[in-house]
Amino acid sequence: MKVRKLHLQVKSGAWLFVFTLLVSFAAGSLITARLMHAAEAKAETNRVFELMIYHTIPGKVPDLESDFRDSHKLQAKHGLNVIGYWVPNEDPAWNNTFIYLIAHPSRAQADANWHALHTDPEFLQYRNRALPLIEHVNDGYKVDEIYMRPSDFSAMK
Repeated sequence: MKVRKLHLQVKSGAWLFVFTLLVSFAAGSLITARLMHAAEAKAETNRVFELMIYHTIPGKVPDLESDFRDSHKLQAKHGLNVIGYWVPNEDPAWNNTFIYLIAHPSRAQADANWHALHTDPEFLQYRNRALPLIEHVNDGYKVDEIYMRPSDFSAMK
């Protein structure tokens, strides 16, 4: 009988050891994953995306698209990393819009890059061609400019 009791004590002690080992491993893995994710998110918190939506005078989207086709290399020269340009093609409410998305390392860098582009003498010709194509509202132009941060679960950060 004493032998049997000893055997059960050793067996339950081994299970307790294995259980403790597994719980420790799982807890360590979760903590490590959480810390890695936090470091990732913190490293990318400065990155912003800028959505630009130009509302044109009816029928002028092709002309504005052409202007951007010609000037996109100048944008790149000044650090404006354009992800893509789009022209909606199925919803009549969006017929007169031209859209593009830019990725910036930070909001401050976005401001610096835009300033560099707008003060480049070569840019003036593109601006002068584009302005008459854009819908006027009060004293300005109908352009929606939206700065966005990526969500923590976004595929693109």
